[in-house]
Amino acid sequence: MKATFQDLIDPETPTIIDFFATWCGPCRMVTPILDELKKDLGDNVRIFKIDVDQNQALAAQYNVRSIPTIMIFKDGELKWRETGVQSKVKLKSVLEGIV
Repeated sequence: MKATFQDLIDPETPTIIDFFATWCGPCRMVTPILDELKKDLGDNVRIFKIDVDQNQALAAQYNVRSIPTIMIFKDGELKWRETGVQSKVKLKSVLEGIV
């Protein structure tokens, strides 16, 4: 069964959605930051990458105009959103404020 976007963002666990494109240089800088964050926080965070070229309707629905755009959802609600490369420290502090 294929998960819907709503299925991804519904859980109680904070969920980071990284809207990216394979051709985007700054987007490639985000992956190792998210990998480190996942290593530090383990099951306390969920991370998904959404390719805007393959999911144009979803990107439009969430008004993603530039990439990378990182959003954090909890219980299906958008809690935080920022465009551009974000540091692990910044993301960690945002997550702590959400939990």
